[in-house]
Amino acid sequence: MTAMDISVSNDGGLLKEILSEGTSDEKPGIGAYVRVHYTGKLLDGTVFDSSVERGQPFKFELGLGQVIKGWDAGIKTMKKGEKAILTCSPEYAYGKAGSPPNIPPDATLKFEVELLGWDAEDLSPNKDKTILREVLTMGGDFMAPSDGGLVEIHLQGTYNGLVFEERDVKFIMGEGEAEGIIEGVEIALKRFKKGEKSKITIKSKYAFGNAGKPEFNIPANATVEYVVELKNLEKGPEAWSMDAMQKLEQAKMFKERGTAYFKENKFNLAVKMYQKVIEFVNDAYDFKDQYEKPRDDFLFTANLNLALCFLKTKQPAEAKEASTKVLEIDPKNEKALFRRGQAYMDLASPEIAIKDFQEVVKINPNNTAAIKQVAICNNIIKTQLAKEKKLYANMFEKFAKSDLQ
Repeated sequence: MTAMDISVSNDGGLLKEILSEGTSDEKPGIGAYVRVHYTGKLLDGTVFDSSVERGQPFKFELGLGQVIKGWDAGIKTMKKGEKAILTCSPEYAYGKAGSPPNIPPDATLKFEVELLGWDAEDLSPNKDKTILREVLTMGGDFMAPSDGGLVEIHLQGTYNGLVFEERDVKFIMGEGEAEGIIEGVEIALKRFKKGEKSKITIKSKYAFGNAGKPEFNIPANATVEYVVELKNLEKGPEAWSMDAMQKLEQAKMFKERGTAYFKENKFNLAVKMYQKVIEFVNDAYDFKDQYEKPRDDFLFTANLNLALCFLKTKQPAEAKEASTKVLEIDPKNEKALFRRGQAYMDLASPEIAIKDFQEVVKINPNNTAAIKQVAICNNIIKTQLAKEKKLYANMFEKFAKSDLQ
């Protein structure tokens, strides 16, 4: 078979001759963790390196400069199972310096390469392969999307090979849920560059979860694929670059957005907004004189609202923590005490919860919700004591019988 010029600039510096075709049409994307067998030769036929002889495949991340330029450019054109000869001029190999002692200066090299397979790049937070990326087109910018920044993307979602959505969409990073963007896409986008187009495989944990998406005919616990192109992006607000007044203005904006999301029952988004409020006003050193009280008010309100959101989203430990932060500012705050009491109830600690509810009643004897919760706690505690008493009685009876024997 005739060698093909696959050099980046069509300069003849990288030639490819296919020895045997691959077993599929898929090719590895940039960032894929590829596995190859190879034998490297000088033009006179001298073998200078061979993974085949070692009996150990060579592995590397494609397109990230971990290998010579000819490999990064050549292997991405190969299919799984394909065998080919890559002829690399010095510019695509080791250049004028060579790689002593085996490769002389200005050496053209021939590699017989077999692409055994590859794994896509793992972008999942826990590196559990729940979000995998294969780059189809490299981006041309160094800036990547970040929380609070505006992005413009085109995406196509498929399940079992069938397209279930395709659209252009603009949204603020961190708030994609408001536009129907699944979490896995947002997580992956933080590693994109402008102009990049990639295929993302997302397991249900970061896609549609146990509920699935009936309107898209996607069942529970389904793995989906998206092809996403990042068309444009703008940087989000950065607290470090702002003065106190600007930070307070950002906090006000995030608080208002959080409240709007809460009213729409979008509690996860509301949580993100209230956490942003805290992020922008958390450093007390930046807020002096007339800015100190507004800063404290934002911290107070954001944590109080977070406690309620966490209760709504069944995160009692986080609700307890947020309520406690409010009580550090105002130890007699009725709402914070009540919400912390609710959190302790959800944490199966009625003996602690009752103290917060009793404190609420002391502050406001007319708080009927707190009075009711005190009664509920007392009933649970009595029931638990009765069960424990019965359990211990049975244990003692068993031990007594054992002693008689």
